[in-house]
Amino acid sequence: MAVQRGKKNALTVEDYVDGVLNQNRSIIARAITLVESNAPKHFTLAQEVLKRLMPYTGRSIRVGITGVPGAGKSTLIEAFGSMLCDQGHHLAVLAVDPSSSVSKGSILGDKTRMEKLSNHPNAYIRPSPSSGTLGGVARKSRETMLICEAAGFDVIFVETVGVGQSEITVRSMVDFFLVLMLTGGGDELQGMKKGVMEIADAIFINKADGNNKQAALNAKAEYNRLLHYLQPATPGWETQAYTVSALTGEGVPDIWEVIQNYEKKMKESGFFSERRAAQLSEWMDRLIEDELTHTFYEDDEMKRVLPEMKQKVNEGTIPLAQAVQYLMKIYRK
Repeated sequence: MAVQRGKKNALTVEDYVDGVLNQNRSIIARAITLVESNAPKHFTLAQEVLKRLMPYTGRSIRVGITGVPGAGKSTLIEAFGSMLCDQGHHLAVLAVDPSSSVSKGSILGDKTRMEKLSNHPNAYIRPSPSSGTLGGVARKSRETMLICEAAGFDVIFVETVGVGQSEITVRSMVDFFLVLMLTGGGDELQGMKKGVMEIADAIFINKADGNNKQAALNAKAEYNRLLHYLQPATPGWETQAYTVSALTGEGVPDIWEVIQNYEKKMKESGFFSERRAAQLSEWMDRLIEDELTHTFYEDDEMKRVLPEMKQKVNEGTIPLAQAVQYLMKIYRK
């Protein structure tokens, strides 16, 4: 489509909206870059674009994917994503990575390793911004997800590239959370926090092929015994462990079957829409907290007074709680 540009080759709101809705890859990329920008001058334009796109969002299944190191996450995403694209689905693969300002997230490397998927006309792979707070990175990933949905991508993979809190953040963005594990059962739990197990909707033990297949089956049984004692991540859904081989493709169709069964059951119970509404409410609270924190530390008076109060606290001349109350009193004036 021909794009009408304003001054200095800048795109208008209409350019962005029309380009995204018409699945123009170049405009989609520019729209995502716009919402990722930290420049204040881009914020208003980005939010207006998102506002116009909102009626076309929310029609995908959002799948979070994480895994222990060495579990073959990129290989699985390649195999699973390629299968979905071959079936006619349109897939966007996003990453949430607050951990590295140097590597910019492993998905940048994965994009070259996932050659088949990255070249598929039905797939779109986008790394996350790599700097800033977890909240800031996740906000941009959420907005990127909305742009992809408006562009007609009906399946969204959100990959966790960082560690720890990023899994919890991705759980708050998606409908279904998949954890990829290796054989070894209990031994592997040393590298995967119990908290991550508790937010999983399914666990897939990868590399279940060749001489490793029996070990994978044993790990599956062990994980299912462990899951029996954990509260399900989603009410009305039983989290189970399965085996898969990204290398041979065995078990890959089972992933999609599990996700489809989950989506059907959750929509029938009404929990699917309830979770999305709760996620929006939770995210609004988090953005408010982020904004309040930002304005507090950027306040000119705070920049002057805060170092003095920190010094007094360090010297023991004023209690910490009293110092905080004093700072808040000044800030509220």
